[in-house]
Amino acid sequence: MKKYIIKSSVTLFLLSVILISCTDSFVDREPVYSIDSENYFNSEEDYNKALIAAYDLLQSSYVNVLLGEIASDNTVSGGESANDVIGFQQIDEMIHNPVNSNLKDIWNWMFAGVNRANYILEFKDKTDFEGKEQVIAEARFLRAYYHFELVKWFGPIPLKGDARFKLGDEKTIPRSPVADVYAVIESDLIYAINNLNEVASETGRATKGAAQALLGKAYLYQNKFVDAANVLEDVIESGNYSLVSNYNSIFENAGENGPESVFEVQYSDAEGAGFGCLQCSEGNVAVGFNGIRNYNGPLFDSGFSFNLPTQAAYDAFEIGDNRRDVAILDIEAWALATGATFGVGYKHTGFYNRKYLPRDGDANLGDQNLTNPNNYRAIRYADVLLMAAEAFNRGGIDDGKARTYLNEVRRRAFGDLNHDIAASGAALTDFILAERRYEFIGEGHRFFDLVRTNRAAAAITGFTPNKHEVFPIPFEEIQFSNGNWQQNNNY
Repeated sequence: MKKYIIKSSVTLFLLSVILISCTDSFVDREPVYSIDSENYFNSEEDYNKALIAAYDLLQSSYVNVLLGEIASDNTVSGGESANDVIGFQQIDEMIHNPVNSNLKDIWNWMFAGVNRANYILEFKDKTDFEGKEQVIAEARFLRAYYHFELVKWFGPIPLKGDARFKLGDEKTIPRSPVADVYAVIESDLIYAINNLNEVASETGRATKGAAQALLGKAYLYQNKFVDAANVLEDVIESGNYSLVSNYNSIFENAGENGPESVFEVQYSDAEGAGFGCLQCSEGNVAVGFNGIRNYNGPLFDSGFSFNLPTQAAYDAFEIGDNRRDVAILDIEAWALATGATFGVGYKHTGFYNRKYLPRDGDANLGDQNLTNPNNYRAIRYADVLLMAAEAFNRGGIDDGKARTYLNEVRRRAFGDLNHDIAASGAALTDFILAERRYEFIGEGHRFFDLVRTNRAAAAITGFTPNKHEVFPIPFEEIQFSNGNWQQNNNY
């Protein structure tokens, strides 16, 4: 695979007010550029165009998903060689440092999302129109989403309220404590819950249920179990979501935005990208990165063979669990059964992340490996059920409810009632956390689940406590801050 350089810095992103369209749903718009940002927001149309731009950065979160797996015990880096995307290789081996272009991408792109949301909120009172509360609520949901990504990756981060960051802010605005960041996330999501519709007006927009689910997750990451249980149960009792009967169908294109989808990042094949600007793609770049090296055969397309599931992850599934062969492709068995051929890359395990492999027949513009239209299922109803189970159990609230929600997920996985869990207390906690691994393997959650439950050191080779719980602030940011920001511990 080619090496690539993203030619942009956080300061460029933080100042960005370019409104770039994205597609495959309500954001199917022509690009619009604002030259004079201070004289914008004079109409409802202006606010909606700015909102489209704030949604657009969600597509860049593909790298968060990839690295959330590679950093965990689920997958290894893969690729063509030990020098293929060095940042991935370093994170896989837990030898990453502040000079890592992929971590810099996460910092830059998520702060670009924050800044675009803040652009709307900075001018929220400029022009009134019917339905503006919905626009503001969506902007605050998006800011909470980006802030949540940043705080779980980097810990303390700078905050600037309802205003855009500007050049020089890095020298005067401190990194706010994690508790303060979560307080802003909570405030934004509570506002969103009170002002968002239960049903999206257009595919891809944030809903009340999405805000509730994200708030429940933010509470869970802080061990606020009672708060998490309450808000997640509200989502369950709303009746707006349900598990689909066929687990396999979730990850096919026909399964996008289905009854299990609480929030999805929308992708399309409408605009290609190159390695000089991966965030320019309207497609899901991670899918091509996950693809089978030099593949020729049915159902799938080829790709760059990153993010390879391990034998241990494959073997972790119980006998009879239908999720294993949906989540993980045994390429040797597949080739034997279908006559397919494939190449062998770096750290080849014999397995691929089947959920997010490129599918044969997807229409791709530009480089087919960078424009796959597969949506990312950011929050699924199964996640709501298992987060609620964890909150009720770990909070000592109601193990009966915890078992009910856990077993609802397991019954779909096994297709029977014979694999229900009857445990309580700490044993039930172990079952719930193991279930999260089986249910969400390949979806980017594993590393953070291990960290927040203090299990990472036991599970991840090379993980150093009091260091690797968060990732280093990019070197350039520390340098630009002129001593205002201190690097994370032990980096």
